[in-house]
Amino acid sequence: MYIYNMTKNTLILPLFCLVFLFGKMTLSAQETLTNKTQVLIRPLYLKAGDTVAIVAPSGILKNKTGQVQQAKDLLKSWGLNVVVGTHVFSKDNHFAGTDEERCEDFQKAMDDPTIRAIWCARGGYGTVRILDKLDYTKLRENPKWLIGYSDITALHNQFHNEGFETVHALMCTSLTDDLNDIPESISTFKKAIFGEDLSYTLKESEYNRVGTVKAPLVGGNLTMLHTMLGSNTSIDTSGKILFIEEIGEYKYHIDRMFQSLKRAGYFDNCAGVLVGDMSKMRKNTTLWGTSVEQLILDALADYTFPIAFNMPAGHEKDNRAMILGRSIEMTVEKNKTTVVFEK
Repeated sequence: MYIYNMTKNTLILPLFCLVFLFGKMTLSAQETLTNKTQVLIRPLYLKAGDTVAIVAPSGILKNKTGQVQQAKDLLKSWGLNVVVGTHVFSKDNHFAGTDEERCEDFQKAMDDPTIRAIWCARGGYGTVRILDKLDYTKLRENPKWLIGYSDITALHNQFHNEGFETVHALMCTSLTDDLNDIPESISTFKKAIFGEDLSYTLKESEYNRVGTVKAPLVGGNLTMLHTMLGSNTSIDTSGKILFIEEIGEYKYHIDRMFQSLKRAGYFDNCAGVLVGDMSKMRKNTTLWGTSVEQLILDALADYTFPIAFNMPAGHEKDNRAMILGRSIEMTVEKNKTTVVFEK
């Protein structure tokens, strides 16, 4: 194709060719990046004698020494060694130490080749403040599991974009005085990090949108997914099943986040949605008028992918472990949903 310059009576084919060529080169590079990150690295499963690091990248651990000790005891009962970050009990207003201190602990855990998993002590808020301070170079040389939920979603997303699977599961402060109160949270956590089979049968929901899909599972806390939007830590949901959970929000806040994600194209090529716990929903003076389940269905009415409710994962005692970045087969029916993680 020739382009004619009317002003100078000249053909500008060379310029057009260069634009076309470099445009194709940019697209090709992006395609290469996308293809590269489709199959995520699976860190080695843990075995007796391996070491787990406990760190606190988010909120302050006020009066939580007992729960951290309980977490250490639990891991040791499984034959694992434990190291606790230097600044886990540090305090800097809302946070477990300054951004630099929290980053230092997390970076050391990523860089240490003897550590096989990083277990976050708690969520709250603060992870987003250290994301851009972290260097993943040595993590690529020695991949390890990241474990946590809630605010840790920011790190799950970043690890996913760096090319690693992660474990969405309970944290140290999730432990109760009697661990028999949370048997499934404990047992599935152990299964996930030791490489045992993971599958769930979810209770019925009249809101389920039926269908069967097999695709990688990504996601986490809805607020954090919304917070990451537009940044390098935002995840690509194309061809993937999106898991969401939330706590302490108004329904209109939930809808606002869905509408924002929707307008950004978050669901355009999504393969499915798996909804976890929507805990401690707040009541506004002007009532929303529908259930949160119906709110989600209404927000996603333009799409045809399967939607499953009642995944026991999030801010409740029953917080089943899931491997993010791993393919699952999700079969959604009105009377039940089955979720089977690929081996």
